[in-house]
Amino acid sequence: MVIILWMQLIFVCALEMSQSILKTMRYAPGHKAEVHRKIVQDSSRRVRAEGLAGAGVASVMRDTGLTHGGFYKHFESKDELLLASIKEAFRDFSDRLVAAAQQAGSDEPWKVIVKSYLGLENLRRVEESCPLSTLATDMARTDKKMRGEIVVELIKYKELMTPFMPGRRKAEKERNFFVIFSAMTGALQLARIIPDPGAQEKILASTREFLLSSFEG
Repeated sequence: MVIILWMQLIFVCALEMSQSILKTMRYAPGHKAEVHRKIVQDSSRRVRAEGLAGAGVASVMRDTGLTHGGFYKHFESKDELLLASIKEAFRDFSDRLVAAAQQAGSDEPWKVIVKSYLGLENLRRVEESCPLSTLATDMARTDKKMRGEIVVELIKYKELMTPFMPGRRKAEKERNFFVIFSAMTGALQLARIIPDPGAQEKILASTREFLLSSFEG
């Protein structure tokens, strides 16, 4: 009887060990990093579409197919996820603006940026738009620590865009960055408030025409 019990115990332990090994081997190397990247990308789109308050942990986990508990294998807190999402939003949008500017051809790079930023696609695809135009108010209301991290991302954003801005000296280019991006951000925010598509297009077109005629390359 004792021998049988020991054999059963050994069998159960072996079964549990094999299941643990299979569970560990189920995912290829880099799987966790890939899941982490997908969570951040999905959350980045969600916060731009719904605001920082809309990116609930449960919603993000549902979108990525993970349990609420699985969240804490990737992030220590919701704030950590939100900050990562904001950083991803700046990276994602700035990469697209830089790519557009680098392919400007005969047109001046800053003009291509203005046309792209104040385009109807950027207006309507909020989840892929500039985080300044979708999250500025929310980001200003975050706590001091997170706001400091956001300012770092804003500085990176400025430094990426400044070389493409009109102006001969760096100080002039930096000044024009703030003028141009403040105008574009405000125009996009105002256009999104108004439900009439015709009025939206008029706001974007008026701002675009004003900017394009106001600076020397």
